[in-house]
Formats: sequence, structure tokens, C-alpha cells
Amino acid sequence: MKVEFPKTFFWGAASSATQAEGRVVGDGKGENIWDYASKEYNHRFYDGVTTENTSLFYRDHQQDIQKMQDISFNSFRTSISWSRLIPNGTGKVNSEAVQFYNNVIDELIANKVEPFINLYHFDMPMVLQEKGGFENKEVIEAYKQYAKTCFELFGDRVKYWFTFNEPMIPAEAGYLHDRHYPYVVDFKRAATVLHNIILAHCEAVKVYREMKLAGKIGIIMDVIPVYPRSQNPADLYAAEMADLFYTKSVNDAILKGKYPERLREVLEEYDQLPEVTETDIQLIATTSIDLLGINYYRPRRVKAKECLPNPQGVFSPEWFFDEYVMPGRRMNTSRGIEIYPKGIYDIAKKIQTEYGNIDWFVSENGIGIEGEEAFIEEGIVQDDYRIDFLKEHLMYLNQAMDEGSNCLGYHMWTFVDCWSWGNAYKNRYGFYRLDLSTGAKTVKKSGLWFKEMIENNGFD
Repeated sequence: MKVEFPKTFFWGAASSATQAEGRVVGDGKGENIWDYASKEYNHRFYDGVTTENTSLFYRDHQQDIQKMQDISFNSFRTSISWSRLIPNGTGKVNSEAVQFYNNVIDELIANKVEPFINLYHFDMPMVLQEKGGFENKEVIEAYKQYAKTCFELFGDRVKYWFTFNEPMIPAEAGYLHDRHYPYVVDFKRAATVLHNIILAHCEAVKVYREMKLAGKIGIIMDVIPVYPRSQNPADLYAAEMADLFYTKSVNDAILKGKYPERLREVLEEYDQLPEVTETDIQLIATTSIDLLGINYYRPRRVKAKECLPNPQGVFSPEWFFDEYVMPGRRMNTSRGIEIYPKGIYDIAKKIQTEYGNIDWFVSENGIGIEGEEAFIEEGIVQDDYRIDFLKEHLMYLNQAMDEGSNCLGYHMWTFVDCWSWGNAYKNRYGFYRLDLSTGAKTVKKSGLWFKEMIENNGFD
């Protein structure tokens, strides 16, 4: 039976400025937190690879966009680098960056590839991070002005805008779980950052509406569907709390216009509630989006806590649940994460039933494999595992669409192997392989399969 998609479906891939553009001496770009951290905390980065060794989209964008057309993309998501466009975070705009982003947008459109442009993909300008980043409400105003600048410069051609990629991650990874700079471990500070990011999102949407541009604006969410070990009430409670902290905390604010009451109760009980004003609540309540992006990589399986939290420890969502290692689960051993294609169906149904069946698209989905060079035959990566991954996820997505889910597109992570935040080039995700020694980019078997699938609007 053929799996068919609409002819208007968006097909493509996603990337980000920091992970793809590369740093070029003399281009006027300001430093962001990844430029800084990959140098000053270099031991945290696989093989010590810094942001200076990314995929050089800055240099190669014309050829790269031609490669997108070669495998029949009709859309592509990337981000604008705040620190490239406005090197000090506020004030003077870098004319070289304006020219670069104009060239990228115009080249995409000329090749019939619709630009999906994201404003913030984890890359706070270092000048603003030194002022506290999103802990500081002044940075909300700086972000608002940055967004307005982008809309003014590029809004005549860009029809799909996104305020943030995965708003939970800068808060959770940077301020609670010690994975991203500034490597803070403090729940209340993390909650403050998340709240201020949501406010910044709302301010950008408000500006976009006021400018009456002829396009759509939304946000990209990282959704990890939660599954309890069993139907035991203790396991169900663990799943409820994991979902409350990691999904509903941000999804309900963005998509329902309010924080969950249960979340407020828990944070008050543990004295972890950030400062939230009536003005904040009103802004969140009156902000709505046009289009939702969903990044999906893995499920979250949980069980009831087996041990009480350390009373001297930092408050954390993990006080309420333990990870459940399900026997027989299917793993991507390169990443250490479970592969669960049905999760994409479950997310689609949740959007359909709980969030008003808003228009959405898969903004990231992919599989990163270590040592892909072992699969090269006759000069091409024979990544049948990626093709199988795509087929399985797309089958479940197609089923949800048949049942009424308003999914408008699918973007794989990523177009060409790119630098990842901590793993550098350890795991490869691209439709094109990047040779780190020569800079050559060659299509993988999955890229050729994807091209055929797009041209046929589906697959058998």
C-alpha cells in the first residue's frame, strides 16, 4: 500500500546558524555563547571541535542550496545568528550579515525552496549573556528589537517565521542540567529563564502582528512524549509530573495562553515559583501563533521514584519520577536513545485533541550515527538505516494525517552533516556527507531516496 502525502506538503530539512555557518575572520560577527564555551570549556566538546569548524554554509550557501534542489527540497529551515546580525546584541547592524542573509533568502527562493526562518537557536550573543541572558528582562527588550530588525530586513520575502527553537532547552540545559553554557544548576533560575523566553516569544509575535506582514509566525517545540512503566497509580503520577514539567509547562503557555495550575501549585509548595506579573499573564493569554513546529527524536519512559530525593540536592523535575529502561526497547546506540516511530503519531494526536488541531509540521526528526564512514561503498554512504527510520516515522505521521491531524510538512535533521552542540561531528545526521578534511559534500543513499519520495508524493 502506497503512503501518500498532499502535493502541497513541505519537504526539506532543518539546520541552524551556529551549527552550519562557520566562523569567518573579518565577517563582523560578534561572539555568541557557543563561540565562547567551545573555546573556554573546550574539554566539554567531543574531540575539542569549536564553532570555527562547522559546515561552512556561510561560504558554500550557493552550492548547498543547489544541492537542496538536486534532491527536490521545496523548503528549508535555518536560523539567523543574532550575534552575526547585531554583533553586540543591540545597536548597530552588521551590513555583511544583512548581505549574507539576503543572499541566502534570495537564493532559496530562486531555487523554489521556501525559507523557514527561525530567530533563536540556542545562540545568545555573549555581550548579552554577560548581562544575565534571559534571566535579565532587559534582554527580552533586546530580543524584541532584534526580531523587529529581522522582520524589517527580510519580512518582504520570508513567509514563515519562528521565534525560538526548543525554548525549554536554554532553560533546562543551561540552568539546571549543566549541559549548555552558562552551566548553572538552579531550578528557580531555570524557571525564570523559561518564563522570560516565553515573554520574548510573545513580544516578537506582537511586533509581527503590528507590522501586518503577509506571512505566518510560530515557534519550534521539542516534544518528548511520556509513557509510564505501567498503569499503577504511582507510575501514572510519575508520567503526569514528567509531562507537566517538560511539556505542559511551555506548550500550555504558548498554545493555551496559560500555565498549568498544577505546575503553579507544585512550584509554590517547593518555593521554586519565578516572578510572574499580571502583565506577563495577560501578554501570554493574548498571544497566539499560526504554525507550530515539532522536533521529535525519542520517547520519555518513566516509573515511580525508587528513592527519595537528596534533601540537600537542587530541586528538579526528577524528584518526581525515575527513568524507566524498558526491556527490549530499540536503541540508537550511537546516541544512547530509544527509536520509537509511533511517538510521532502520539504527538500528532495530542496536538489534534489537546491543542485545537493547530497547523503544524515536523520541524526536526532524524537519526545520528557514529562511524558512518564504515557504510561507504563506491563513494556513497549506504545509510539504509536512515531510510528505514524515515519510512517508519512517515508511515505513522501519514496515519495521523488520515485521522485529521493538520500536519503540513516534514523536515529531517539535517541537510548536510553538521556540528552538534557537545558531540561536534561524532554522530552524522545529514542527507549529504561532509568530508572534514576536504570540505566535500556528497549525497548519501537516503538523500536519493528522499528525492524520489518527494517527486512521488510518497512511497510504497
